[in-house]
Amino acid sequence: MPRINPVQGTEIPARSKPLLAGVQKALGMTPNLMATLAHSPAALQSYLGFGQALGSASLSAKIREQIAIAVAGENSCGYCASAHTLLAKGAGVDAEEAARNLRGESVDPRTAAALEFARTIVKKRGHISDEALRDVRSAGYSEAEVVEIIATVAVNIFTNYFNHIAQTEIDFPVVAVREPVAA
Repeated sequence: MPRINPVQGTEIPARSKPLLAGVQKALGMTPNLMATLAHSPAALQSYLGFGQALGSASLSAKIREQIAIAVAGENSCGYCASAHTLLAKGAGVDAEEAARNLRGESVDPRTAAALEFARTIVKKRGHISDEALRDVRSAGYSEAEVVEIIATVAVNIFTNYFNHIAQTEIDFPVVAVREPVAA
């Protein structure tokens, strides 16, 4: 049961209405995450703006979705694992690869390097070693792509934590994640 409910009808702040209308138009639905973020038009606009900006990144939508899945797996976020697995399918990731991505793995060595880097960022809270940075660069990622991996991780940490706190009801085909590691 959600601890922060999605806004509905007359509860929707005026500044959130056009943002949610844009989400509805783009996705054909208004995910519970967006409707819950809509309590704060600033938070919703920030999230959507971050996503829109990454849409012009040099990293493909496919790898950004795979990173999102890996981050959701590392953070045990069922909502994001479910949402991004569906979005990844639309970006060309098959179900078996998405399941590997949830564990931070990939059949493609270059993708595997990005996912390992992303998971290391999460596990180490950004305090990564020179070796971790060297490994992702050695896999062929440019400085811009490294920055974009970090940005993708950051926006996904935001939604993972938001969903943990809000206990957002999953409105996508459910993907199981491991139990969270005790803090």
